Amino acid sequence: MKRREFITLLGGTVAWPLAARAQQPATPVVGYLDAGAPETSARFVAAFRKGLSETGYAEGRNVAIEYRWGYNNYDRVSELASDLVRRQVSVLAAMGASPTVLAAKAAATGIPVVFGFGGDPVQLGLVASLSRPGGNVTGVVTMNVELAAKRLGLLHELVPGATRFAVFVNPNNPAIVAATRDALAVAAAATSQIEFFAVKDNIDLNAAFASLAQKRTDALMVTPESVFVSRRVQLLTLAARHALPTIYPSREFAEAGGLMSYGSSFTDMHRQAGIYTGRILRGEKPAELPVLQPTTFEFIINLQTAQALGIDVPPTLLARADEVIE
Repeated sequence: MKRREFITLLGGTVAWPLAARAQQPATPVVGYLDAGAPETSARFVAAFRKGLSETGYAEGRNVAIEYRWGYNNYDRVSELASDLVRRQVSVLAAMGASPTVLAAKAAATGIPVVFGFGGDPVQLGLVASLSRPGGNVTGVVTMNVELAAKRLGLLHELVPGATRFAVFVNPNNPAIVAATRDALAVAAAATSQIEFFAVKDNIDLNAAFASLAQKRTDALMVTPESVFVSRRVQLLTLAARHALPTIYPSREFAEAGGLMSYGSSFTDMHRQAGIYTGRILRGEKPAELPVLQPTTFEFIINLQTAQALGIDVPPTLLARADEVIE
């Protein structure tokens, strides 16, 4: 074989694999934005990954995930969202609270956004309607905010003689605060006193419980907010220490030792958001994917916690529970 022919042949064998690799699609990158912390969100991230896997995507195999965490500081989420956009992610998943979702929408004007939170996406201007979102944004809502009145009623049944109720809210999430106030203004009986406590970090949480003890508050309601999800261990510990009957917004709290919970599952919300993210990666358009709403709300009682607190749960309440943890 002549030298010129050998070089030509060798060049062909080297160039072919390079050309083949160039034709292979690059691994898509999903941006995952959450105002919470990774240490307390492991089960939710696992649920998101599970949703992705149900559409054929596995992290590290055919999809990459870039995580950004706000560590319960909403002032950081706008820059974190912009950072993911600069990373040119294929889809931006914004999870946990309305400030996070709004920051994602503002930053990702040309990137699909999948949200998972408890607010009203139409009222916040995220989508045109639940059935046909339009634009580049869709996702999953828990509808747990609207259930504040129901939770107050369950507390009344658990502690019939209660008159002083406390509600924990995060002042940095004004949409949740306003919606909760509106719901409770209609539901509260004339004999009930409801006081809102602003809680945005562990210092506020400790101070709030000290104030509850001083005021001899009868019962507590916790709103669906990422700051409470990420600090649920501290929250549950303080509620037990002060022997305060407390109702929480989802089963994740009751499973961890909370007295009662009523609402839809945060874990399932993350799984559904993962499914939508995968469907968009496969080519579906956010504008045509309706906003998902929960079809079931679970009422869970942790009887073990009730016994530890010396609370006799009425049989009528136990009979209505979807699950009793013993």
